[in-house]
Amino acid sequence: MTRVTVIAEAGVNHNGDLQRALALVDAAAQAGADAVKFQTFVPEALASRHAAQAEYQVRNDTTAHDSQLAMLQQLALPFADHPALLARCEERGITFLSSPFDTQSAHFLLEELKLPRLKLGSGELTNGPLLLQIAQAQRPMILSTGMATLAEIREALGVIAFGFLQTDDPPCRDAFAAAFEDTQAQSLLRERVTLLHCTTEYPCPLNQVNLRAMDTLRDTFGLGVGYSDHTEGSHVALVAVARGAQVIEKHFTLDRSLPGPDHQASLEPAELQGMIEGIRALEMVLGSADKQPAPAEIANMSVARKSLVAARPIAAGETFSADNLSVKRPGTGRSPMDYWALLGQTARRDYDADEVIE
Repeated sequence: MTRVTVIAEAGVNHNGDLQRALALVDAAAQAGADAVKFQTFVPEALASRHAAQAEYQVRNDTTAHDSQLAMLQQLALPFADHPALLARCEERGITFLSSPFDTQSAHFLLEELKLPRLKLGSGELTNGPLLLQIAQAQRPMILSTGMATLAEIREALGVIAFGFLQTDDPPCRDAFAAAFEDTQAQSLLRERVTLLHCTTEYPCPLNQVNLRAMDTLRDTFGLGVGYSDHTEGSHVALVAVARGAQVIEKHFTLDRSLPGPDHQASLEPAELQGMIEGIRALEMVLGSADKQPAPAEIANMSVARKSLVAARPIAAGETFSADNLSVKRPGTGRSPMDYWALLGQTARRDYDADEVIE
């Protein structure tokens, strides 16, 4: 099967500290992740002063904040810190990814850092201007679909398709819908966009994972799919791989006891490594869809299968019958499937009891 891309989601688990962010890069690389992903945002552009924290943010964050904006201001990494993260990723041989949450951050990632691919969080699926900005830059993207209906996903893909086409038409919902139906745009979407099934809750209850929805995304839109996992542990991510996920994204932290909204629903480095090792083992287990003898089976065929053998001594010229034929190991002689064709034929030579029939 195709190698699964594992994204170690550092997110904001650096708590605004560049040195901790660099240590997260090192931990992701050590664990064997393909990419480490951060979140790039200008707090004042992401949330108004009236935006409340989500319930999980209040529940998981041990630091008291009176608003979402106050929390974000403590978690943001300034643009000036990003080049150091990119350099550390290059040094450690791991891909640097980040999710922009506002147009200024998207411009920085696209035009300053010149990232070849962006990841967009579930909250941005209805952020049409941001989707259009990234699509017009002709960048491939990974798009999480938490909280979304199929209609909302279709509309988001229409915006992206419109941007990919670089048309001179003014952007509007009708233009987006038309772009989604365009044959060239569909080809570009298949080439450049991966959809991630996701449930936006931290941690996600097992009875709300709904992994079959990942299959629905694949069947409905014909795009590559994956899973952004917010459950505790790693077993759900492994099931997603078994169901065909091409991308797995998983939050991780250096220490689950650290203050902050996402630490408690994250894996620690050793757990992340264990998950990745499990995914690589699953890739080998899933193997090929071809049904044929595996190389390891070939030597066992003659031992495990059976042949037609003489049930008792058979003289040359004697007729083969149910009385003098039997089916026994080893499988080095004539196949038992020839039993009925052999009945009534004449033995060309003598056979001892248990001797395989030529």
